[in-house]
Amino acid sequence: MTLADPVVPTRASSGPVLEVRDLHVTFPTPDGPVRAVRGIDLTLHRGEVLGIVGESGSGKSVTSTAILGLLPSTSQVTGSIRLDGEELLGKGDKAMSAIRGARIAMVFQDPLSAFTPVYTVGQQIAETVLIHRGGSKADARARAVELLGLVGIPEPERRVDSFPHEFSGGMRQRAMIAMAIANDPDVILADEPTTALDVTIQAQVISVLRTAQRETGAALVFVSHDLGVIAGFADRIAVMYAGRVVETATAEDLFAHPRMPYTVGLIGALPRLDQRSDQPLVPIPGTPPSLLSLAPGCPFAARCPLVRDDCRAVEPALEQAPSAEAGHAAACLHSDELVGAGTEPDEVYDLPEAPRSALSRIARDERERVLHVEGLVKTFPITKGAVFKRRVGTVWAVDGVDLDVRRGETLGLVGESGSGKSTTLHEIMDLRRPEAGTVELLGTDLSSGKLDRSTVARLRSTVSMVFQDPMASLDPRQPVSDIVAEPLRAAGRSSDEIGRRVPELMRLVGLEPAAATRYPHEFSGGQRQRISIARALAADPSLVVLDEPVSALDVSIQAGVLNLLAELKATLDLSYLFVSHDLAVIRHVADRVTVMYLGRTVETGPVDDVFEHPLHPYTRALLSAVPVPDPVVERAREHILLPGDPPSPTVQQTGCRFRSRCPLFALLPDEKQRACVEDVPAMLPHGREGEDHTAACHWAEEPVPA
Repeated sequence: MTLADPVVPTRASSGPVLEVRDLHVTFPTPDGPVRAVRGIDLTLHRGEVLGIVGESGSGKSVTSTAILGLLPSTSQVTGSIRLDGEELLGKGDKAMSAIRGARIAMVFQDPLSAFTPVYTVGQQIAETVLIHRGGSKADARARAVELLGLVGIPEPERRVDSFPHEFSGGMRQRAMIAMAIANDPDVILADEPTTALDVTIQAQVISVLRTAQRETGAALVFVSHDLGVIAGFADRIAVMYAGRVVETATAEDLFAHPRMPYTVGLIGALPRLDQRSDQPLVPIPGTPPSLLSLAPGCPFAARCPLVRDDCRAVEPALEQAPSAEAGHAAACLHSDELVGAGTEPDEVYDLPEAPRSALSRIARDERERVLHVEGLVKTFPITKGAVFKRRVGTVWAVDGVDLDVRRGETLGLVGESGSGKSTTLHEIMDLRRPEAGTVELLGTDLSSGKLDRSTVARLRSTVSMVFQDPMASLDPRQPVSDIVAEPLRAAGRSSDEIGRRVPELMRLVGLEPAAATRYPHEFSGGQRQRISIARALAADPSLVVLDEPVSALDVSIQAGVLNLLAELKATLDLSYLFVSHDLAVIRHVADRVTVMYLGRTVETGPVDDVFEHPLHPYTRALLSAVPVPDPVVERAREHILLPGDPPSPTVQQTGCRFRSRCPLFALLPDEKQRACVEDVPAMLPHGREGEDHTAACHWAEEPVPA
């Protein structure tokens, strides 16, 4: 399938279904009013997808929440919100309750929080039907079963009685979509519906939203910070900054001819799956302005590479440039400087030079081996009983992982949630004898079990870790100077050395040494992650393990952190073990990549070989699910949608672990299927890719159907 299939409205309407005019939202605070939304205009027709993008704090979610009338009573909302010509602003809660769920529905970012945990999924969907349509409970339950089947929940007749915690993350999001379309709404608001989902589950959710839209003919407002998702899904895009829409156009025109420097920066900050890493990403300098007290002029002026004196005098209106396509408007006084095909982000922003390490000239086999893992196994017991516990089963979290990292190299580790990536990291970082298999760190074999205290202390300083959530990993009670110095104190360094080293580390990660007296909550998300990196580098490690280090950051902040990691790697000859569910990030940062599925390595090799010529059907499905931030390219791509979720790790699988979801398995003749069922595929090179590119698949040469 492709994402270019047209949406056919099922209801005729001569005018727009949703009109938002001059919407302002202000929140009172002890420090003064926060103007979260400042004059938004939106128009949406039936069957249309409007994508809203922007950094955190730009007003995206506040806008969608205001449309539903779910803002707190203390907020001040002015302007106009019309649904099929009917004014919604000013309606009471009772009147809005009749509209919510019936004519306007919402798909929230976190479905686990949106569902009530004490009721079954079916009861909550049926309740929506009963409130707005009436009828019997049996009819409402039948409708719930029908909707769960429509959104791709397996065995809907049985799963309708499951509780939300019994669904996986992707299934909960699909169930949330089922609830949203239960009453054939006119408008669906989707607020970051694919955030934090694996790429395969994200592809399923997007496909379900497409199906839901076709079934209902609804208009869709899709809020996301991921321009790749927006590129393949939206008809029109509105870019928000500092509470305003600063550019709007069709998806194709916006990506081909952006007229606002902020939009150019957002596009350039995205790593792309279809491009090799040959230059740094665009890091938009600075941070968004405070909405408590905006300075006169353009809110983006302090971060804009094209800023002039007139930009600071008056805030530009959102209007169409004379040479722009119809409907393409931008809030920029100098948008004409961006006119013309071929305008690239590096022509607008000053990019640092791509760092080059001296080790890059040395052949990989001649470099020191930093980490070598072979056949790693880790299981967890399933027990019963409160006082006398007994083992009743086993979780096979890791069951055959192979890794190899050389000096100055980045190994990307990818796979869906539950594939065993984090467990693998913990086994490496524990510096203990593994349950089975071998782990060798800088020439020391952890599998021997003969590690004395001094050896462990030495190894502790050679490997460090950067975690996913910098706020959770930094002690809020300590100033940054103490946080960064902690590894140095643990290594027994002197006070004088610590006093010299902390300012060096702050400068190394692009922060002012004077800021070390502040506490973590006084920094932005990107700055907190830089502090985490400074702490990780304190003891001069050889290997840095990075567990989803940029997944919680906006794309503009993410670009700066990724550029920093590349510079540090080249300058300090570091080796990285980089875990991410974002394959576009892995394509940009990694030299080699290892793909995991259900606790096992299924493919490994140089990153360009694996991404351009994937061998394993699972790798091909992962890559096809990653959106490309180019509407023309994205809508022409073939997408392989994997059914369901991975099997339970409580059962040790035989044969190929991927066969239950493999699109190739069902098409194989019986004798080939028998090999998949009975024989565990070995990691072998296939075809032309060479000895260094291997995959655990019996039939890697077979084409995978889309």
